[in-house]
Amino acid sequence: MTFSRADFPKDFLFGVATSAYQIEGHAAGGAGRTHWDDFAAVPGNVAHAEHGGRACDHYHRWEEDLDLVRDAGFDCYRFSASWARVMPEGRGRVNAEGLAFYDRLVDGMLERGLKPSLTLYHWEMPSALLDLGGWRNRDVAGWFADYTEALMRRIGDRIWATAPVNEPWCVAWLSHFLGHHAPGVRDIRAAARAMHHVLLAHGSAIEALRGLGLGNLGAVCNFEHVIPADGSEASAAAARRHDAILNRWFVSALFNRQYPAEALEGLAPHLPEGWEKDFDHIARPLDWFGLNYYTRKLVCAEPGPWPGLREVEGPLARTQMGWEIYPDGLAEILRRIHEGYTRGLPLMVTENGMASADRIGAGGVQDSARIAFIEEHLAAVRRAQAEGVPVQAYHVWSLLDNFEWSFGYEKRFGLVHVDFQNLQRTPKASYHALARALAR
Repeated sequence: MTFSRADFPKDFLFGVATSAYQIEGHAAGGAGRTHWDDFAAVPGNVAHAEHGGRACDHYHRWEEDLDLVRDAGFDCYRFSASWARVMPEGRGRVNAEGLAFYDRLVDGMLERGLKPSLTLYHWEMPSALLDLGGWRNRDVAGWFADYTEALMRRIGDRIWATAPVNEPWCVAWLSHFLGHHAPGVRDIRAAARAMHHVLLAHGSAIEALRGLGLGNLGAVCNFEHVIPADGSEASAAAARRHDAILNRWFVSALFNRQYPAEALEGLAPHLPEGWEKDFDHIARPLDWFGLNYYTRKLVCAEPGPWPGLREVEGPLARTQMGWEIYPDGLAEILRRIHEGYTRGLPLMVTENGMASADRIGAGGVQDSARIAFIEEHLAAVRRAQAEGVPVQAYHVWSLLDNFEWSFGYEKRFGLVHVDFQNLQRTPKASYHALARALAR
């Protein structure tokens, strides 16, 4: 790495991120069944029929993993809790083992000088709640608030920052319209209701957290830099629709109390009755806003039903996920969110990273492409800061190679290589380069 801490403001924070289901090993510790367990049990849904039953076994190896975070020089650790680990049926009974695990985990962060940054939901809906409609059921907002209280009464006094839901677009659209993630639904009515109810749940969680006297509360959404694939007006309109669904739906509700017109063209007929009255509940004041950014998308028009678009392969270098590497998009998204929505609220880059087909060799794991990726995106953060955008933190995704959802264990995002046979951790060259750059 060619940068150091001295190149950033003194109070700028560097962090690394993970999520519960992807690393913990959901079969351990009395956790309840989730819709990802169900989704993975269907042939063809997950690469190589893999699942999160063991994952990285972080449940038993958390001390080793937190040592890795500390030893790299990170300031904060962004992690998530599993709803089904805390409340196996999603409501009612609380799992004492689950609360005790998160208790130990948070204390372990503090003992190592790390700021605990918690996400309450990173995609593991308890199966018992899916039986009741899951994100399609308005009652999910109340269920989520009850889970929030059960967990945060136990650990909230030691959490540095909290966000209710990671990437609501993935929770709702990717999972209920495109069907790529659990519960694997392809239904516009289900998608529209999930798009609204996940925001209601966010608002209910913020209300519950404020009621407990907790602060430093935010939201985390994913963004992509969207551009038309050609010069036609049809492609320009398609790009605006994609941008409305992916980039503007959630942030517009959270800060501007409205949904974008291009998205309402297709979703309004399927939204729940009275949705227009819910924005005061959704748009509760926040203390910070988090952005996850990985790539750009080229979009053109596609004949057929709304939204009438498709993604087009671009010419840039790609990651193992097939995503184009476009650091300028991060600077643009940061400027856009600051100017159009958050208007001075502190911003954090809560996820940024790349997958590559990393292998252990004689010299360890040489992932020079990841080093370049991180450097280029941190340079984009610095450009945004120079223009007055209040970016206060940057988190790498991810600490460990992990269960990458429908891609199984094939796509490796980690700074640390995991051998999924014996679970040995091996820090990659990117980990060591960051440790040198972040040394105080």
